[in-house]
Amino acid sequence: MQKKLALHNSFDWLMALLSCVGAVAVLQTFIIGKHYIIPTVILVLTVLFGNLAWFGLHKRKWANLVNFWIGFLLTAHCFFALFWSVKYRAILGDQFELV
Repeated sequence: MQKKLALHNSFDWLMALLSCVGAVAVLQTFIIGKHYIIPTVILVLTVLFGNLAWFGLHKRKWANLVNFWIGFLLTAHCFFALFWSVKYRAILGDQFELV
């Protein structure tokens, strides 16, 4: 039996997590925020991420490649945003170079 929670499925689970967060965001903006255009855009991304997660967990090669590159770009963006951010340099001061 194959394990679903494994390292090679991590990007698929990341897409599933993003689709769950998107579903909650759609509900929050539609019901609480009383917006109508914003939840539609978020819903499109939620459906896209949900489909990528579904097909990725079912071992479709194209979905695994798309999930990998989305995860790679997201990781690279977060890494560079962390180290080139002015905010964290101001908070940490001289200790930023040690971090």
